[in-house]
Amino acid sequence: MSTPAQFIHHTSGKGKTFSAVGDKYMMLATGEQTGGAYCLAEASVPPGGGPPPHYHTREEESFFVTEGEITFMVDGRTVAGTPGTFVQIPRGTPHAFKNNTSTPARMLIFCTPAGFDRFMAEFAVELPSPDAPSIPPSPAEIEKLLRIAPDYGIVMLPPPHA
Repeated sequence: MSTPAQFIHHTSGKGKTFSAVGDKYMMLATGEQTGGAYCLAEASVPPGGGPPPHYHTREEESFFVTEGEITFMVDGRTVAGTPGTFVQIPRGTPHAFKNNTSTPARMLIFCTPAGFDRFMAEFAVELPSPDAPSIPPSPAEIEKLLRIAPDYGIVMLPPPHA
């Protein structure tokens, strides 16, 4: 039985923050806080940042770009995301995103149901504060990602051919 949803209130710049493959994710709402209904994170994506291609088998994933520009690759399509852009990725749909610009980008990531938050807590490195810089990806981090992702219904895909 899941716990009921709780009241959540964050002031700006507050929330448990993780570094994952060079990006920074601040958890605004976790499954534990939402009764398992969803999780919400604010992602900071540096120039060149973004996860490798993958898909989720357990949740829908939605993105709302708030700053900068993110290029989404969704099932063979390319979508340019500028501030105000919303993109929803149905479960089972191959996707990735990348910051192809020279300036950082930020977006909200909403996953329903929750679960991505637990993946981040196990896989990513918790940062001491939301202001701490993200950690550049390493071969050990990529190996850990490939090992842990299947436990959370995340299927990692090979990079697209150039």
